[in-house]
Amino acid sequence: MTAEHLARVARGWDEAADGYEAYYVPRFAPWVAAAVRALPAELPGGPVLVPCCGTFPELDVLTGHLPGREIVGIDLSAGMAARARTRAAGNSLVHVAEGDASELEPASAAAVVSVFGLQQLPEPDAALRSWTGALRPGGVLSVVYWPHSTEPGGPFTVLSDVLRERVPAGDRSWEERLLPALKGAVLELDEPLAFPMVHPDADAFFTAHTRSGPMRPLANVRGEEFIAELREEFLRRSPAGEWPHRPTARHIVARAAGQA
Repeated sequence: MTAEHLARVARGWDEAADGYEAYYVPRFAPWVAAAVRALPAELPGGPVLVPCCGTFPELDVLTGHLPGREIVGIDLSAGMAARARTRAAGNSLVHVAEGDASELEPASAAAVVSVFGLQQLPEPDAALRSWTGALRPGGVLSVVYWPHSTEPGGPFTVLSDVLRERVPAGDRSWEERLLPALKGAVLELDEPLAFPMVHPDADAFFTAHTRSGPMRPLANVRGEEFIAELREEFLRRSPAGEWPHRPTARHIVARAAGQA
């Protein structure tokens, strides 16, 4: 991924930050809580790193689950990082860094936790390898991400199907390389993680996803006419009224070799 493309992605998330906080943070809260609570109380010394922290929804759960622990959020988007700093204001144990979250300093962390950031990175398997390498002996990694298929017939899938007819799918072979990327760590959990989610209607979901979600960078590049065409087809295939669904993420937990 070129520097220009990374800048475009970051700019898209800058613009999406406020809407993401309002629309998606409440809906993603159960997955965030599950990822954080998978971290044990017994950890080695050092901070908890949160790559791809976005607006930092993990923070409130982390401070309650691991009181007194230093926490560092990292995000490529300046807009997201600004939102994260606002959430962390007044807590001297919390720091937010703006930068590439796919590469972490080796042996620097007691734990790494990330929710729904991994699948957005240029090389997710390489990122997971770096995150695993960032753990100190006995440290724990807890990562939740959206796999290729989240549920049949749900809004994520319907929108993906409509998009694939217009934009080629990216290479998802990295999913097969995730477990081998956990080199130097013992896999403790690898399971689907599903919770209910509700959208006011299909149009509200589409608007959130293209203005305040992962499709904002694409919307910026392809323009209003493309998005209008996409919306029309998405709504044609979607149910009327409130849209409840139960998407399934994947949750991976691994512990670095050695004693905490």
